Amino acid sequence: MDLHVDDYQFHEFFLEVKTHNIGVVIAIWSPIVLVYFMDAQIWYAIFSTLFGGIYGAFRYLGEIQTLEMLRSRFESVPIAFCQRLVPYHHNRKRPLDEATERKNIAIFSLVWNKFILSMRMQDLINNRDRDLLLVPSSSSDVSVVQWPPFLLASKIPIALDMAKDFKKKDDADLLKNIAADEYMHSAVIECYETLRDIIYNLLEDEADKIIVRKICYEVEISIQQQRFLANFRMSRLRALSNRLDKFLGILRSDMEGDVTYRSKIINVLQDIMQIITQDVMVNGSEIIGRAHLNGGNAQYDTKEQRFEKINIGLIQQKMWREKINRLYFLLTVKESAINVPPNPEARRRITFFANSLFMNMPCAPKVRDMLSFSVLTPYYKEDVLFSYEELHKENEDGISILFYLQRIYPDEWDNFLERVPSVATKNKNDEPQNNEEIRKWVSYRGQTLSRTVRGMMYYRQALELQYCLEFSEDSAILGGFPDFEDDPKYIQQAQALANMKFTYVVSCQLYGAQKKSFDARDRNCYLNILNLMLTYPSLRVAYIDETEEMVNGRSQKLYYSVLVKGSEKLDEEIYRIKLPGPPTAIGEGKPENQNHAIIFTRGEALQTIDMNQDNYFEEAYKMRNVLEEFLKSHRNERKPSILGLRENIFTGSVSSLAWFMSNQETSFVTIGQRILANPLRVRFHYGHPDIFDRIFHVTRGGISKASKIINLSEDIFAGFNSTLRGGYVTHHEYIQVGKGRDVGMNHISALEAKVANGNGELTLSRDVYRLGHRFDFYRMLSFYFTTVGFYFSSMVTVLTVYVFLYGRLYMVMSGLEEEILENATIHHSKALEEALAIQSVFQLGLLLVLPMVMEIGLEKGFRTALGDFIIMQLQLAFVFFTFHLGTKAHYFGRTILHGGSKYRATGRGFVVFHVKFGDNYRLYSRSHFVKGLELIILLVLYEVYGESYRSSSLHMFITVSMWFLVGSWLLAPFVFNPSGFDWQKTLDDWTDWKMWMGNRGGIGIHPNKSWESWWEEEQEHLKFTNIRGRLLEIILAFRFFVYQYGIVYHLDIANHSKSILVYGLSWLVMLTAVPVLKIVTVGRRRFGADFQLMFRILKAFLFLGFLSVMTVLFVVRGLTISDLFAAVLAFLPTGWAILLIGQALRPMLECLYFWDEIKELARAYEYIMGLILFMPLAILSWFPFVSGFQTRLLFSQAFSRGLHISMILAGRKEEDNISPIKHA
Repeated sequence: MDLHVDDYQFHEFFLEVKTHNIGVVIAIWSPIVLVYFMDAQIWYAIFSTLFGGIYGAFRYLGEIQTLEMLRSRFESVPIAFCQRLVPYHHNRKRPLDEATERKNIAIFSLVWNKFILSMRMQDLINNRDRDLLLVPSSSSDVSVVQWPPFLLASKIPIALDMAKDFKKKDDADLLKNIAADEYMHSAVIECYETLRDIIYNLLEDEADKIIVRKICYEVEISIQQQRFLANFRMSRLRALSNRLDKFLGILRSDMEGDVTYRSKIINVLQDIMQIITQDVMVNGSEIIGRAHLNGGNAQYDTKEQRFEKINIGLIQQKMWREKINRLYFLLTVKESAINVPPNPEARRRITFFANSLFMNMPCAPKVRDMLSFSVLTPYYKEDVLFSYEELHKENEDGISILFYLQRIYPDEWDNFLERVPSVATKNKNDEPQNNEEIRKWVSYRGQTLSRTVRGMMYYRQALELQYCLEFSEDSAILGGFPDFEDDPKYIQQAQALANMKFTYVVSCQLYGAQKKSFDARDRNCYLNILNLMLTYPSLRVAYIDETEEMVNGRSQKLYYSVLVKGSEKLDEEIYRIKLPGPPTAIGEGKPENQNHAIIFTRGEALQTIDMNQDNYFEEAYKMRNVLEEFLKSHRNERKPSILGLRENIFTGSVSSLAWFMSNQETSFVTIGQRILANPLRVRFHYGHPDIFDRIFHVTRGGISKASKIINLSEDIFAGFNSTLRGGYVTHHEYIQVGKGRDVGMNHISALEAKVANGNGELTLSRDVYRLGHRFDFYRMLSFYFTTVGFYFSSMVTVLTVYVFLYGRLYMVMSGLEEEILENATIHHSKALEEALAIQSVFQLGLLLVLPMVMEIGLEKGFRTALGDFIIMQLQLAFVFFTFHLGTKAHYFGRTILHGGSKYRATGRGFVVFHVKFGDNYRLYSRSHFVKGLELIILLVLYEVYGESYRSSSLHMFITVSMWFLVGSWLLAPFVFNPSGFDWQKTLDDWTDWKMWMGNRGGIGIHPNKSWESWWEEEQEHLKFTNIRGRLLEIILAFRFFVYQYGIVYHLDIANHSKSILVYGLSWLVMLTAVPVLKIVTVGRRRFGADFQLMFRILKAFLFLGFLSVMTVLFVVRGLTISDLFAAVLAFLPTGWAILLIGQALRPMLECLYFWDEIKELARAYEYIMGLILFMPLAILSWFPFVSGFQTRLLFSQAFSRGLHISMILAGRKEEDNISPIKHA
């Protein structure tokens, strides 16, 4: 403050004032003060990462991270399952006897098999994987536990090699080596006993059976007397194993009716018996001889006549075929089973289910005693089931949905063809059924209502199975329920109990209108919803019915909330409730859609499920455990009012963007909400799939606030309402529900904008005010930094960049920075710059990655987390997150200034193909492009006008993060746009953009068709703002006048003059531009259509006048080329400021008939911005390798699974869309 500066490089108004250096202090310290505002958010990110990881570890997350870890602990999985998911196994410390243990394993096996079969029906695994994962339905005839074959892979071949190479003569050592591996021990005993039973029961002749019994007796007595190595030749076991493989392979084949089938079995069986008795057994001939004597039949004089009578019918029985298949896998499957199942989603589900069994959860009650619950899903008019035409409809690249999904999920398509072989054979008779199956296969991989309904109906399947396990005899459980699905008594009782405990209501508000509509899409939605009700008889659909009735002699529209179900009459009405008016016209659509249907729900609990969610059978089985949380007392004997559940984002494998979004969302619904619930106690309701205490909320305001605009983010207000009314919110991670997210850049941006708008409205709401008054100080801080504070910090991050650069611009243009750096008495500025450089790393929003890395490390291992982190950075994740930092800041700030948020449809497609340049420009022009170009001008001026006196490159290190910010904001939409650098598409985009810029707007013209319509729509926030908002908009626009004031004094034509007249004369340029703009506008309006020649002559005169003025300035006044470029940087911001002020003062300018001039000025600026953005895009598109690199960058996740995106984007598809997909 004491530094006296006389040599200002522009006109200083307050030179004699002692505090004239206050501008320097503000310029230097303001960014640092703003950084301190962000520090708390930074420390919260670090705290949540560390504490969330430690707390998650104590809750046993990541106990089982991989299938290898599951194999090592699989023996304890059935015990953990019964302790937590079976009602009558609550005493965990009591030792289990053998009968109870076998029953536990039988119960677990039944549920496990249902789980595996559900994945097979979803085509996540094939038939071979299914057989390797299934546990035998009946294990009472084997003396050891029958583990799934994937655990026993290679155990028999290893045991055979161990026995063959065993050099010692002591049986005990060999048996000890085999028994050291429990899985190997079980596999050896099971193979022996199963093979014995198969051969024995396959033979019909008693003499043959005697031989088998003798052989088995010899084996068992030799083991008992420890003479096995002496009585059997181990070197011949490999030959015996090969013949057994062939024998079991014949038994598994489908040749029961062929005559040669019997002869093949007999021949191989005789070979097996010959190898056993002559090669393997030392005294095998004596056994055959004794069998001759005992048989006493002359027809068996030779060995070739034996083993000819076999029971072929045995092989056709289901139980024996299971035994044969299992024995075949035990003998033949080797290392290949280690990677079973290969599908990553199947592996994730298996490991999470097994891991959850070791986590803390309430004990399962009996089905009759569990809380009843309902599931509510709001639906508008999204896709229900894709039509056959939609599957084959090609986009501009020649790609259909079906073709795309066949490439995205090649293994699942192969599994589908194996499950429905008629699709591959293309049988004409089965074509309607095949088309229906294909429609379902595609729809179950999208974010459709049919996928959601199928997932929620697993609750019902789980309840029915739980009933049967509880009310069945031990013998039935150990027998594997062979007749369960065919027993009417079980079925009826289980269904009745499931109806009492579970209700599913889908609120399809437009169902009635779709039913009456003649539009093809509406009719298709109606028929698909009706088909869902017929497929799932327990499904209920609620909708709003609009009717016209005569009331007091006058026709009046009446509205009803109607509940229907599927029946023989297609849809049958159950209830009809009259409404006071159209609810969705009064409030926000989605919450009102929930509110009108909540009355049709039943039970003590209510789970809210969005339309883009999924569920899994194994997770549905844990629902009754979760509901017990409502009965547990927590803090101060309070019981929960909302149970938070974690989500699994199932859309992460489509592209890099989908992977980034999946990881970010996964970290929020796991480690983020874990911290919010405990210890911060500020978790609310962040959307689906939380479970509400239905009685608590129905009597206290419901689950959805629906006021327009202010309740845009309606989900969190339910949590606010619950907390304000004395409720308590918890979070539980031993159960998960599937969730779909947006996978394209523009869809993700729309979602981020919607959430940022919602948080802006949240800041203005009375609920936040009330919570702030009722929370203690520390809980209030936790509440702030985990809700609106996060978005405020994002806005402050961007604001810090602006304050820093405008401060530096002031110091550079005024000459103060040069004076400070050259003054020997000042040494602190450099230290301050270094502090800013350190903080700049945190200003890019990369702290979002910390919780993400911790959660991945906790659940998958830190080596995997590190690898994922590196791959994400190589795929430009930092660009993605930095870009969306701008999205949050823009929409949150605009909402704070003007309000007027609106719902933004994000879209739920599979993937976004190439987006046109015009679409990207419309979406990001105001939120990113304008701000990015402004920052470029600031950075360029800072570099150019400060270069002459800097002795180091420290300033470059300070601004490097800001250059990166600018690059991210300007280029990210094109970098993450598929085929964004394809030359032909770039040319098409340019043509489309020029046509859009030239089209005139008007009433009914969509913004996508005309620049004028879009420009009008972009100013909607100013139409509804108040005088405060307009005034703030004008004040913010005044910053653009700084450029002209600072630059004109540095022009060569100014001759180093510091007079205020220099600035005043510079405004002559702007005053001259105004009448020129007026002339062009009037000329275009009056002469543009009918007098083209006159209009061209007018423009020629203006151009010649411009050249004349420029010539005089160059020759007479000494104008230079550098002055010309500097003037462009000076006057462009001034024009933009005039444009912004004009938009804020639109009513006044319209009265002055000057609005058309503002519009033409805006059009000129849009052309300039479009050209600046398009130039690097066109240059990069010229080089073919850039497009290939970009494709690899975007879709490398899918490449690892055999995806040929380059072929898809180019439209080179195979002739046969339904052929099996071969892996690359």
